[in-house]
Amino acid sequence: MKDYQFAYGKGSVTVPLDERSVLAVLHGNEALAMQDIRAGLVESLENPIGAKPLREEIPAGARVALVVSDMSRFWMRQDLVIPHLVAYLHTACGVPYERLTIVVANGTHLGGSEQELRTLVTPEVFDRVKVENHDCEAKDLVYLGTTPHGTPVSINRTAALADMVICLGAATHHVMAGFGGGRKSILPGISGRETIFHNHAFSLDAAALRSNPAVGNGILQGNPLHEDMCEAAGLVKNLFMVNLVMNTQMRLAAIFSGHYLTSWEQACRTVNRIYQVDVPRKADVVITSCGGFPKDISLYQGTKAIDNVESALKPGGTLILVIEAREGGGPAEYFGWSKDLLAGTIERRLREHFTVAGYVFFLNCEQAQRYNILLYSSIDPKAVEPMGIRAFSDVDALLEAARLPGKTIYVIPNGSTVIPHVVKEVSANEA
Repeated sequence: MKDYQFAYGKGSVTVPLDERSVLAVLHGNEALAMQDIRAGLVESLENPIGAKPLREEIPAGARVALVVSDMSRFWMRQDLVIPHLVAYLHTACGVPYERLTIVVANGTHLGGSEQELRTLVTPEVFDRVKVENHDCEAKDLVYLGTTPHGTPVSINRTAALADMVICLGAATHHVMAGFGGGRKSILPGISGRETIFHNHAFSLDAAALRSNPAVGNGILQGNPLHEDMCEAAGLVKNLFMVNLVMNTQMRLAAIFSGHYLTSWEQACRTVNRIYQVDVPRKADVVITSCGGFPKDISLYQGTKAIDNVESALKPGGTLILVIEAREGGGPAEYFGWSKDLLAGTIERRLREHFTVAGYVFFLNCEQAQRYNILLYSSIDPKAVEPMGIRAFSDVDALLEAARLPGKTIYVIPNGSTVIPHVVKEVSANEA
């Protein structure tokens, strides 16, 4: 037996396994952290992809809106980039502080407190530049038009009236949009609730009672949710993107700036090179962690790890997820959908009243139908039981329920930063 360590909350948990059954321990690919963030940012802004240098894009006297991700995306550490970006806008581009507004892309999330905003943009920037929370239900949203997919696009007024809109975000794999970052800063980031609802409803299959198979982790081709987001971003005038890429240690590895699509697409390709790991075949069991706090703060947040690693798991296989879930399901409504699940009305209700939390709950239930999902967690076992998921607070009890003897296993210490990719299915005799 060999002990394997998995991050759990702010600590770790040890899981003893028969190492003869372990096919591999999967980690993302090495990518060096950027040593000089300011220099890396300036280099990216001066040599953008598909656009002129940012200082040439901003006319004199322009009103500039800088759109940044909210605290739920603080793992990308915008606070290490924003001061340098604001300084560049002020010194290299000649933008007076009073002509610059930072808009926090909350989507449907509640806006952050003053202290949270100070942390997000740094106190230095907060005291110099106006910072405002986007409100998806604001009465003064500006309608920009309707996408070819039929989504009416209304966005934050400050951004809509700005002469230049600069979006700062991080490219990463995303369960619905294929990849996060880029155009997501506009939709859902600074869009109205109706716009977000219409777009996110593409996550459900129009022809069947299930999630949309064209929507998923790493899927861009033919993904209507992604395509609609791109169309919405295309309605925003003078849009410039700053795309961050994090390595597997969640340190900034690269910055790609420029055109709202082409610069982001380059960032996504880099994300794939870092996170995608080739494996020869699927296993009977995958054991993974979300990567600890704050990625395992709730089942809602931890879903990303399930989405990432299921590609390495045989149909009907066992997925063991180490997730503290100190906040349980996450949003209050997450487990609220259990009533509709038990009543058999969840899919219909979700179409009528789509929410991201509801969709994630629905997706987790679908995953529990495909796999035997076991949690090592502080979560209430009774809360996940209707979903078909079992939760344990004792490692021995968990391993007994998993029935591991004779089964092949992949160990993935941080499922948030690994995307297994089966390059060739081989038989046990070939492996």
